[in-house]
Amino acid sequence: MTTMFANELDHTAPITTHPVNWRETAKPSAGPGQILMKVVACGVCRSNLHMIEGDWLPDVPSISPIVPGHEVTGRVVELGEGVTNFAVGDPVGVTPLWKTCGVCEFCTSGREMLCHHREITGETVNGGYAEYMVATADYAYRIPEGLDLIDAAPLFCPGITAFGAVEKLDVGPGDTVAIFGPGGVGHMAIQFAALTGAEVVAVGRTPEHLKVALEVGATRAVNSTDSDELASLTDAVDAVITFADSDVVTAQAFEALKWGGTLVNAVPLHFKEFPFNKGQIIKGTILANHAGMERVLELAAAGKVHTITQRFPMDQADKALQLLAEGKLASRAVLYNEE
Repeated sequence: MTTMFANELDHTAPITTHPVNWRETAKPSAGPGQILMKVVACGVCRSNLHMIEGDWLPDVPSISPIVPGHEVTGRVVELGEGVTNFAVGDPVGVTPLWKTCGVCEFCTSGREMLCHHREITGETVNGGYAEYMVATADYAYRIPEGLDLIDAAPLFCPGITAFGAVEKLDVGPGDTVAIFGPGGVGHMAIQFAALTGAEVVAVGRTPEHLKVALEVGATRAVNSTDSDELASLTDAVDAVITFADSDVVTAQAFEALKWGGTLVNAVPLHFKEFPFNKGQIIKGTILANHAGMERVLELAAAGKVHTITQRFPMDQADKALQLLAEGKLASRAVLYNEE
């Protein structure tokens, strides 16, 4: 078989114009150092939506057409020359980090996610909204037995992103952590933060998201549209993680943060002033490193963290993206192929 079906994007455009098309295209093959995986599932990330609608940099996506999708699970069906760390049939997963240079100061210090020459799955190379995908063997991960490959897909973006964010905090029993934006990534951050022993507060405006937050370990859910509820957090939390790209949310997060507290942002921040006298700390985050991803898989395999997903057949990417854009998803949408 030389062809496959995939969701392809020819040109960036509003999602309402249906720019992503499920169609027959050439099936890729594994080159040196690569694996070909039969895709089982791929999570639907808001950054996919941003790329599709042209919100990213002018050079992203960097090829056309492109197959989006960067949190992918599947099974190895072909090994490229020199690949010895996988066998055909192995269950594998791929993160947004498709490949890095391997030699820069970031790659050699366990910070490969900051490599200036990194390749991003589904943005600079074809991703997982398809029946098959090529991955770099050294940047793919064997999925532990017992994990459902569809539910495991979000571990490879929300999971590694949330883990990297919580990893930047120094919190434990007696501390309070507030997660602003308890959606697809936030519901994972709540679980990782709870594992530290800290009290976890979820702050958001979507009732479905707040309900899920309580189900996965938040001790309290605060509706950000209720001024009285929000006011109860003023100067009351030791650490904040923000997953909502909103200046209003950023302001709310700083109102909640104690003097001397730490804010970790996984989204852009915009504010006019930052008062030095409060001694607060801001840390940006993107992903955890390779060891962090391995730890996420260990925790998931041990049943200590899990994903909440809504499943859609792979040919319904347009529908899942539309619901994401409309704010109608309770958690993480995952596209899947029948095995």
